[in-house]
Amino acid sequence: MSEWFNTLTALRAQVWHLLSHRDGPPLTPVMATVGRDGWPEARMVVLRGADPALATVEVHTDLHSAKIASLRALPRAALQFWLPQHDLQIRLSCSVEILSGPEVADIWAKVPDPSRQSYGITPAPGTPIVNALDYVKSPDPTTFAVLRCAVQHIDAVHLGVAHRRAAFSRATDWRGEWLSP
Repeated sequence: MSEWFNTLTALRAQVWHLLSHRDGPPLTPVMATVGRDGWPEARMVVLRGADPALATVEVHTDLHSAKIASLRALPRAALQFWLPQHDLQIRLSCSVEILSGPEVADIWAKVPDPSRQSYGITPAPGTPIVNALDYVKSPDPTTFAVLRCAVQHIDAVHLGVAHRRAAFSRATDWRGEWLSP
């Protein structure tokens, strides 16, 4: 049987293939961080890139969002993906580097205008407003940030007829191990 979920090597390769070769709709994982108040925070984000060779994934955000303050206090995040067409759940534990300013100018230049509208909202994201539309969208490259997430751990669960779960860690040079699902 040559199904990708039958061996650790093929499963890990499939995870990175699905994260890095997007020809369908964008992947929108849940990103979880720990807030400055110690409470968990979870929000949907859009995966903007993945590099299997470096074991990194990238997300774009506004520098004024709450997740930036959380990541400055504790630069760690978890990303959880559900890919129903593959019956696959992927969880990534990551250390996060916040990039902004001139170091992301080339990335900003490639962001399409409709997406640019999400960076530079006044008042800043999460600020209380009186009415639902009391904000202004004004694209501003100085508020654009890239979260470069260095994957430290992968937990992959295939929910097929027989469930399979595996874990891979940077600390063990990505040597996988099967886990009870």
